[in-house]
Amino acid sequence: MSYDPPRTAGRLLLTPEDKDAPARVRRLRRLGLGERTEPAFDAFADRLAEVAAVPYSMVNFIDENRQFFAGLHTPDAGGQGVLPAIDAEDNAAPQVGRYMTRDYGFCPHVVVRRKALVLEDVCDYPRFAGNPVVDDFGVRSYLGAPLIDHTGIALGTVCVVDVEPRPWGTAGLETIKSLAAELVELLERREGGLGF
Repeated sequence: MSYDPPRTAGRLLLTPEDKDAPARVRRLRRLGLGERTEPAFDAFADRLAEVAAVPYSMVNFIDENRQFFAGLHTPDAGGQGVLPAIDAEDNAAPQVGRYMTRDYGFCPHVVVRRKALVLEDVCDYPRFAGNPVVDDFGVRSYLGAPLIDHTGIALGTVCVVDVEPRPWGTAGLETIKSLAAELVELLERREGGLGF
């Protein structure tokens, strides 16, 4: 099974081809990740938001069809659990939830690239400015890093998002990469039975 994004003629490819998706899904299932929320992931997302001083942050696991925000911080509902999202099943209008299709957002790019992505002003990048989250949700800046475990699989991302352009700079890049490495270490401790 592979994920082949739609390729509309005359438009930039919004979602990258993800040849690693089947292996990622197997690994996520083996780890028990990507299907349910856990307070530890929400707490990690809260910490991401606090460190970056942003309204939105996520711990995101990605399968063939959708993104799942296992950890979510938003300014609504006391910071947790509410984010406008697109229903993965029918691409309906924005809804509240923890799921988003792979065509929305920038995390699928991070997972495929296997490198952090810094977008200080999304509108400065034609490939990303056309992403539906820009118009539908007002996203203007993004900073995300992949969660690459010891098997070499990019399980998902940690990311922070703002509705204003942000000069993330080298410090922001190093911070998000450090936090991603920290979460991977926690996931590996959990896998080894050492808790999270």
